[in-house]
Amino acid sequence: MAQCRLTDFFARRRPGLRDKPTRTKPAWRTPSPAKPAPRAPAPGPGSSRKRARSPAEPTRDEPAPPARRRLRLPANAVAGPSSPAAAGSPEHSSPQSTKTKKATLSASQRPCLAAQEDKVPSKVTLSELKSCLQRAQELGARVQELKASAQKNAGEPSAPEDRGHPAGLCGEQMPAYQRFHALAQPGPPGLVLPYKYQVLAEMFRSMDTIVSMLYNRSETVTFTKVKQGVQDMMRKRFEERNVGQIKTVYPGSYRFRQERYIPTFKDGVRRSDYQLTIEPLLDQQAGSAAPQLTASHLLQRRQVFSQKLVARVREHHRAFLASLNPPMEVPEDQLTRWHPRFNVDEVPDVEPAELPQPPAVEKLASAQEVLARARSLMSPRMEKALSDLAQRTAQPSSPQPPSPALPATPPATPPAALKGVSQALLERIRAKEAQQQLARMTRRPEHEQRLQRLERLPELARVLRSVFVSERKPALTMEVACARMTGSYRAAMSPGEMEKHVQLLSELLPDWLSLHRIRTDTYVKLDKAADLAGVMAQLARLARAEEAL
Repeated sequence: MAQCRLTDFFARRRPGLRDKPTRTKPAWRTPSPAKPAPRAPAPGPGSSRKRARSPAEPTRDEPAPPARRRLRLPANAVAGPSSPAAAGSPEHSSPQSTKTKKATLSASQRPCLAAQEDKVPSKVTLSELKSCLQRAQELGARVQELKASAQKNAGEPSAPEDRGHPAGLCGEQMPAYQRFHALAQPGPPGLVLPYKYQVLAEMFRSMDTIVSMLYNRSETVTFTKVKQGVQDMMRKRFEERNVGQIKTVYPGSYRFRQERYIPTFKDGVRRSDYQLTIEPLLDQQAGSAAPQLTASHLLQRRQVFSQKLVARVREHHRAFLASLNPPMEVPEDQLTRWHPRFNVDEVPDVEPAELPQPPAVEKLASAQEVLARARSLMSPRMEKALSDLAQRTAQPSSPQPPSPALPATPPATPPAALKGVSQALLERIRAKEAQQQLARMTRRPEHEQRLQRLERLPELARVLRSVFVSERKPALTMEVACARMTGSYRAAMSPGEMEKHVQLLSELLPDWLSLHRIRTDTYVKLDKAADLAGVMAQLARLARAEEAL
């Protein structure tokens, strides 16, 4: 599109050239300087220097827009057919009426009208304006609906899940990946095993693999070796309970025994300890060598184990069908999938079977039992020889002059450090040590606990006095005092045990610490003016005296 010149604008503003016919040449054109303009007045000294337009230059029938482009509408687009301004053309309307028309336009109509004017500047009808306005309203309503739906979805993200799963399932002990394991299986639904049954089948496969490796090289298979290998393969705990479950499902898979004197090459296990041994049960043909646990055997045993697991689930499924109203009965050979309402993952776990336990071994607790056991182990011939030797020693064959009686135990030579110490003093010390050892060996548990409390009392007395000093009260309740002492003592102790120490302290030192029972509470009162060092020394002496008894 060619750009118009400023001189063309001023030429179009001249009102005298409106009635001239139009030519077939382009509407906008720069006037030719070769032809003079006879009607243009000569420029005076005060007039502006403007180029006059040639009279032969064609003009448009309607007035040109001003230099700043304005929105022009036909009169019937705003005032309607009955308006007086609709009879004339837009160019004959006054500037005041044009401003009024522009003020009546809404902000949503202006972009649409501007686009309509660019396409057809002078042919805008009321029907097109109404259709544009209706389309804008529909788009606005559509945007509001989309915003409302987006806010609703953002505010309730878990609404579909809550409707799909009742609230009761959230309180289950098992996690969701176990409770809904059957629903997450790929492929069409079938006779899917519960999650715990599949884990048990995987444990049997791993156990069979480890047992086959040890059995094929003629090595004794123990539970300790199998446990380590299965845990390394599955990254899960494998215990004797799982072995008992395998025995429940497939009793003819292994033979279990308790044996000892098996080399373990470990420091924690002795050869004399009993260990659980595992031996696979295989069909041995007559006249053949020892069978090997080959890959075909492993595959066959795995299939048998899976079939037995499915059979256990079938029993629970049959009971579920019988509990329906009305009850259902499906032939076992025609069953290809479980009932939709049958929760497979809620099938009860397999009860573990009892495994062989090590025999009870008699343990000797005293020296007398050891001697009695040793005498029972001697043969009669050896026992008779020992009795004869004892008789010959007691009754000598030839009489001899009586010899001075020798002491049974020769006097022990005192060490160099005790040289010069009285022998009587040493004997008294040894007698006292023997008495203390006897007291320790025959001490009752209650007495032992009392001695332990007595050893803690000196430090607890210091802690209790510091509690009273910090609280700045003449008396405290037993609960408060025990709670403060428990928090300040170096070792962990319950408030009930601390209360027993406080009672023992009041029993030994009633002048320093007293307990007062008032209604339902017990109050502790302490003499803060007493010397703490003397109190602690007195408690230490009482503890030593109690231990010496």
